[in-house]
Amino acid sequence: MIRKIGKPIVYTLTLITNLIFLGIIVYILIMGIPNLSPKLFERTYSTENQSLVSSVITTLFTIVLSFILTLPVGIFTAIYVAQYAKSKRFVTIIRFATETLAAIPSIVYGLFGMLLFVSSLKMGYSLLSGVFTISIMILPTIIRTSENAINSVNTLQRDASLALGATKSSTIFKVILPEALPGILSGVFLSTGRIIGESAALIYTMGTVAQIPKNLLSSSRTLAVHMYQLSTEGLYVKESYATAVVLLVFVILVNLISEKLGNMLVEK
Repeated sequence: MIRKIGKPIVYTLTLITNLIFLGIIVYILIMGIPNLSPKLFERTYSTENQSLVSSVITTLFTIVLSFILTLPVGIFTAIYVAQYAKSKRFVTIIRFATETLAAIPSIVYGLFGMLLFVSSLKMGYSLLSGVFTISIMILPTIIRTSENAINSVNTLQRDASLALGATKSSTIFKVILPEALPGILSGVFLSTGRIIGESAALIYTMGTVAQIPKNLLSSSRTLAVHMYQLSTEGLYVKESYATAVVLLVFVILVNLISEKLGNMLVEK
């Protein structure tokens, strides 16, 4: 009885979700494509062209630098919690902390980053302040997905490796991590989407200057912040819709490239 009632409900909710998702995309394309123009892709931003090239480059810098900081910390923390930690209380504390951090609104991270990195550490509104803040934001996702991926690996593979004389560290890096790689990459994909779409935390830490960052202490803006700025100023609403189209395409391309690289790593 429950199965008969449950299936139609699941199908209906799935259909509604897909229709909402499709409706949002169609709306963005309808409103944005007519407003796309060559001036949006000029190298230097001005009030005449509202170029988004610098924002695209800044977004790429933010993604790369954030993962350089976050992946080693997140993956090694997950390895420790899943394979080395013996105290259940300590593991519970780590999991509670990561789940709490994942639930904190991005505006809170922005205020924290502004107080710590911008003001206290004198980094100012800069790419580095934004990257540090974003790295703290995505760290819980990396830790939780990596831990779940490691725990999902068949224990027989680990036991067989140890029985053949391999050390625990060798088993982790040569047996467990390769098997857990797809799950770890799923956390990377989720984090990539959050970095690309984040605006609140970066406004308070990276700033809103529309320029290609000259160094790590230069202020700049990502695509999401660029779109937000154009829409709130009220003078460039059409350009903000066009930026939304570019942002949508950018997200799709980044995910496709990430998935392709992930499949290549898994095959190896």
